[in-house]
Amino acid sequence: MAVIRRFGPRSQLVLRWLVTLIILGLVVYVLDIDSLLNQLGRIGAGTIVSCLVITLAQVGLSAWRWRYTSRRLGLRLGMVPAIREYYLATFINQLLPGGVMGDVNRAWRQSRDTEQKLAAANAVVIERFSGQLVLVLIAALLVAGFWPFSGPVPGTHQSGDNNGSLLLPGLLVATAVVALAVWRKPLLRYLGHLGKDIRLALLSWPAFGVQVVTSAIILATYLAVFLLLAAGLNGEGVAMPADWRPLLALCAGLLLAMSLPLTVAGWGVREGVAILLWPMAGLPAEEGAVLSVAYGLLVLVSSLPGACALLAGPFSVRRERASGPDRTTYPSQD
Repeated sequence: MAVIRRFGPRSQLVLRWLVTLIILGLVVYVLDIDSLLNQLGRIGAGTIVSCLVITLAQVGLSAWRWRYTSRRLGLRLGMVPAIREYYLATFINQLLPGGVMGDVNRAWRQSRDTEQKLAAANAVVIERFSGQLVLVLIAALLVAGFWPFSGPVPGTHQSGDNNGSLLLPGLLVATAVVALAVWRKPLLRYLGHLGKDIRLALLSWPAFGVQVVTSAIILATYLAVFLLLAAGLNGEGVAMPADWRPLLALCAGLLLAMSLPLTVAGWGVREGVAILLWPMAGLPAEEGAVLSVAYGLLVLVSSLPGACALLAGPFSVRRERASGPDRTTYPSQD
């Protein structure tokens, strides 16, 4: 990863696209592409519409969480521009590697009309961190509750060793180390400024309860989309899959994999992890890969309204006196 950091931003962009395409190429090589396309065709219009409706609530709640975080840091942010900018950030994250450039752009656009530029950046960081924290905690609870899984299902092939069970943790640890190496410098740069803002917008009361509950509801919408797509792939339409409880743990693992800033919108990493996870639950690897691809395509479609925000100008963000006595004040960065 130190070698990658020697390249310029454009070269890193190309490299990450290459990594994404290489991993996807390996996934396509392992799987039967004709079978994958046939299974994707099973998803009915009702399932797709239901999933897209859920994403509307998902984006709305996420934008509200960002607005709440911003107001805790003394920044005024309207709900309409918050939704618009969140759609734009999601759309950019679908196109650029790392899954964070849309959020960087969101923070930059918010900071254009305020002297509190670091507060604007920290509002986005804390809002994303809140979601990731709840994701990790709930994913750990789900895995603990359903691991070990029930074992092989009839008709599935299982190898006679435990190499797969060791391969996945090793892959996740290695990926986390790589991600930390890439983002180490920006994290250290912000570390000195984040402490007080984290206390104001996340750790103080009632902020902590608001952040946790909102993030848990948002995570539930992500998992609901996965479950609906799984039901659609199994020909069950808009219904709860029969094996929905262990499926929650598997899908939480996919969401964790997607959060690693290595490829474009999690493509490749998500499918690769699905191929490793599903056999551990006694399910066909292809089933996990198809669900992963279906989810990626749906997220891409649901982010398309963000393209319209590219035509809109920057929104107005004005400073507002915080209610707490410990408001962190930053000097102008101009």
